[in-house]
Amino acid sequence: MNPTINQMHAHRSIRSYTSEEIPDDQFHAAFEAAQCASTSANIQVYSTIRVTDQDTLQQLVGLTGGQEKVAQCGTFLVICGDMRRHRLLAQCADCACVENLESFLLCAVDASLFAQNLSLAIESLGWSICFIGGLRNDLTAVGTLLGLPQGVYPFFGMCIGRADEEPWKRPRLPVEASLFDDRYPDDDTMRSMLNSYDDEMAAYYQQRGASGRRWIGQMEQFFAKPRRTGDRSFYESQGASLE
Repeated sequence: MNPTINQMHAHRSIRSYTSEEIPDDQFHAAFEAAQCASTSANIQVYSTIRVTDQDTLQQLVGLTGGQEKVAQCGTFLVICGDMRRHRLLAQCADCACVENLESFLLCAVDASLFAQNLSLAIESLGWSICFIGGLRNDLTAVGTLLGLPQGVYPFFGMCIGRADEEPWKRPRLPVEASLFDDRYPDDDTMRSMLNSYDDEMAAYYQQRGASGRRWIGQMEQFFAKPRRTGDRSFYESQGASLE
């Protein structure tokens, strides 16, 4: 392989950190590299809020479901879709800035591509990360806490810091269960691949002391009911159109 691919294989989501903070010069270097991510038509509809105030961080711990690492990791970011800049440009030019589901998807795609680039850059410098989907537990409270204006849509958080644990590598779906030539496979083929992966994950869980745990069971439970049902109303209150 090569150093980049090796670095990608070394990724772990770190949930325990030392108190050491990433130096500003390294953080800015990684941030600038992350901005080189692809963006549709160079629109760059994302932004990042670095939270440094300790009281705000402690409130975010509660809003993310008690995830203490949010305040302990050294650097915590809120990754957002951002149409605010484009609305301001439209106002200055006295023209319309029309948003719909496509523009919202562009925000989500741009922000995710940037964040993954940032993750890789940060890890290449010897630091660690963890994405925090729990930021969406109460988006209204998050928006109020951070004073987010119309057109800014928080998607997820990102912890950055020095790892204080060495978690095992978690198996992913095999390539053949995610990469298909020309056509999507039939359901029987897909079920067979998922069952094989479930067996691999069961062995992984057993090694970690969680005998009896199954990936398929987790997925059944995860999607058994709607999750974070307030997301749409919050994003629409921020001016997003999902039509």
